[in-house]
Amino acid sequence: MSNADGNKLLRLPVVSTDTGSGVETASVAIRLIGWMKRPVLCLATLLPAFVGVYYCSYWLRFEGQLGPGELQWFSSTVAWVVAIKLLMFGWFRVYRSWGRFVTFYDLVALVQAATASLLLTVLIDRFFLPTRAIPRSVFLLDWGATIVIVGGLRASLRIFCERNWMTLFSGGNKVPALIVGADDAGESLLRSILRNEKLRYQVVGFIDDDARRLGTCIGGVPVIGIVEQTCQLAQRHGVREVLIATGELSGRKIRKLVDDTRSQSVQVKILPSYEQLISGKIALRPREISINDLLRREPVQLDLENIRQWIDNRTLMITGSAGSIGSEICRQLLRFSPKRLVLVDRSETGQFFLERELREQDIDVPCDVRMADLLDEKRIARLLDEYRPEIIFHAAAYKHVPLMEAHPGEAVKNIVLATRQIADLAMQYGVESFVMISTDKAVNPTSVMGTCKRVAELYVQSQAEASECRFVTVRFGNVLDSAGSVVQVFRQQISRGGPVTVTDPRVERYFMTIPEAARLVIQAGAIGNDGEILVLDMGQRVRIVELAADMIRLSGLRVGRDIEIEFTGLRPAEKLFEELHIHGETYLPTRHPKITVADGNRRDPVLIIRAIEELLQSADDHGESVIEQLRQIVPEYASSQRSQQPYRRAAA
Repeated sequence: MSNADGNKLLRLPVVSTDTGSGVETASVAIRLIGWMKRPVLCLATLLPAFVGVYYCSYWLRFEGQLGPGELQWFSSTVAWVVAIKLLMFGWFRVYRSWGRFVTFYDLVALVQAATASLLLTVLIDRFFLPTRAIPRSVFLLDWGATIVIVGGLRASLRIFCERNWMTLFSGGNKVPALIVGADDAGESLLRSILRNEKLRYQVVGFIDDDARRLGTCIGGVPVIGIVEQTCQLAQRHGVREVLIATGELSGRKIRKLVDDTRSQSVQVKILPSYEQLISGKIALRPREISINDLLRREPVQLDLENIRQWIDNRTLMITGSAGSIGSEICRQLLRFSPKRLVLVDRSETGQFFLERELREQDIDVPCDVRMADLLDEKRIARLLDEYRPEIIFHAAAYKHVPLMEAHPGEAVKNIVLATRQIADLAMQYGVESFVMISTDKAVNPTSVMGTCKRVAELYVQSQAEASECRFVTVRFGNVLDSAGSVVQVFRQQISRGGPVTVTDPRVERYFMTIPEAARLVIQAGAIGNDGEILVLDMGQRVRIVELAADMIRLSGLRVGRDIEIEFTGLRPAEKLFEELHIHGETYLPTRHPKITVADGNRRDPVLIIRAIEELLQSADDHGESVIEQLRQIVPEYASSQRSQQPYRRAAA
């Protein structure tokens, strides 16, 4: 505390002297007074309580019959007994926690202070007084009454701080609500609601998946049912909202809960998790169900020690750093201790906002944001020569299937040529590990984009045996709400009043969240062996039409009444469903349960390199020529339009 702060606190002027030591003495005195002010005031309020408790102990000991002799005992000892209690309560700092922040640990401190007071009083009475002045039963009565009275006073203050006294026995204007999860998360949520006056909820009960918890109570609130009984319980108790702590229910159960409660006009809301609160990324306020909640996947557990050994104190380069996956990989890498991050992309706007985001964070890792096109071989070579990265995450690539179908030569250059050049330069400049991001569209591809990704996989794999650099490919499906994804398209269409367009009601896709994908990419890069193609666990496919309907409902609208869903027919090269397995590949487990190895027959590196060279030479030719070259390298490449019939019908 500065001198000014001390003055403001005590409302006293600082008496300055001509010497520096005088000013320092005054400042120290004010600080000392300010430090002592609160404990002295708190202990002073306990003084009459301690006197009263001590008197009550005598009154109970003698069953209310206090004669002159007993009163003489009391009056001759009360001063030093109370002084000892004040001293011990100050020593154990019992004064620090009052009101709404009293916890079990404060009760422990109270018991310790009372016990220490008891022992010290007994010692003085036995060894330092000429005769024993205090009856033995008074010691125990005073000890127990002190704990009960002071503890009760503190608990009462907490109750009145957490619950407005005017609504202590009535709901007031509060919204009746149920909490999902009779566990630590649910108890924390209940406590937060009680303490936060802005959260106008009256929690009528808990519901849980575990029927064994029925009949129990948490914080005075009973567990009244299981999740499947939510609608009946809401109707019975007049519940208007159901509150879920993040992580309590799977996406499938949340979807069912939202569907079941819609007919009862009951809102389902999500509360943030401990991790989100600690990171400071979100406020403690219920929010509406989001699409991430409906598709929620199990949280990813990382082998942090293995990743740290791989990443810490190394220079890392991320290509495509302005993209959804590339930028999230940057954020996840900053959880560790790399020596430096080099972020490479040709998107000026994306790099601008990424640099602003990183600059606003309080991080110790140098982050160099660099504008560069991977097709500019000399520019990339200069960056590699300047920074000498030990690890490269190659996330840069085109991803929109219809656009690449119309421009196959550009797809070849941006995906195949760029990958070849960065991989060759990685070997030339002594990079230790090269992690390439691939896609499930490379599996039995029907599109130019997917086929180019498969060619890039083959090239990276072909370089594994001829180089000291460890080449690893990571293959996964769609990421939820990435830039230009179907979720963003649906959101725009809903905001315009519809219709929401889906190509075909049978279309299914794998989805994972952006943070999950980035974490597993890093984990795969840490555990992958040279030349391996690692496949991430994508879970179950999601029907796109159901995703569209969920987003409409989450916007507070009704499908078919407020917003229509229209089917437009499959686009060129679009699959009805994506696959994770190439014919002939076997999938082997790794040390991480969500990562497997796609083990297949490796192609002759010489033939692959020669075929890719011919492909690159034809990149500027007519599209049919490029497609024919792609088909020669990837024989399984076949146009989806020959095998799948479009489906056109408007949703009811």
